[in-house]
Amino acid sequence: MKVLATYNIKGGVGKTATAVNLAYLAAAEGARTLVWDLDPQGAASFYFRVKPKVKGGSEALITGRRALDRAIKGTDYDNLDLIPADLSYRKLDLELGEAKKRTRRIDLLVRPLAKQYDYVFLDCPPSISLVSENVFRAANALLVPLIPTTLSLRTFDQLDAFLADHPGRKKQQVLAFFSMVDNRKNLHRELVEKVGEDRRDVLDTRIPSASDIERMGVNRAPLPAFAPRSRSAVAYGELWTEIQARL
Repeated sequence: MKVLATYNIKGGVGKTATAVNLAYLAAAEGARTLVWDLDPQGAASFYFRVKPKVKGGSEALITGRRALDRAIKGTDYDNLDLIPADLSYRKLDLELGEAKKRTRRIDLLVRPLAKQYDYVFLDCPPSISLVSENVFRAANALLVPLIPTTLSLRTFDQLDAFLADHPGRKKQQVLAFFSMVDNRKNLHRELVEKVGEDRRDVLDTRIPSASDIERMGVNRAPLPAFAPRSRSAVAYGELWTEIQARL
């Protein structure tokens, strides 16, 4: 089982769209796939048309009062399941802080699912927090969407610094890629080219800034499910192929 976390310190960079679309593509290939929505906004749960309700809230899962596999919901797609989020997840940091092995709790909860799933995608909230430290321990790879702006690249440097200061974490791969790229903008083209030359951990695939991705919220479905030939769906397919080659 591979645990893949879509993560960035910065919000609004396409983490949830990445988790939803890549999980769909993995499942469509026949891989047993699970998405765990860790964001209290519950966007991944919304896209998959799953009610954002966790019995007992996140506290029940973190403390073990409710087994993680009992929170799993099916989706409309074969091989693809979801653990939804609700507003109780806003307290997840506090609950982890009170748990035993507080930086490894998510890893300990996910590992027993190895016989059931080939891939687990963690859709993470934007932050550097105890949730983040748990994700860094649990994930085999961090999938980091970057938008081609100075502030977004600054948060990537901050992530590098944070990971370097935590040598005890799991030695996962960090696979970054550009998201929301608008080739009409000189700054976007310049930053994509410069970073691509300087960093080998930035993948070649670029996800465009396109309205069809925004339509995921209207259709409440992964992009390849309703617009498989769109430019963005093709880009996500190429991204998934490139990620698989790196894992």
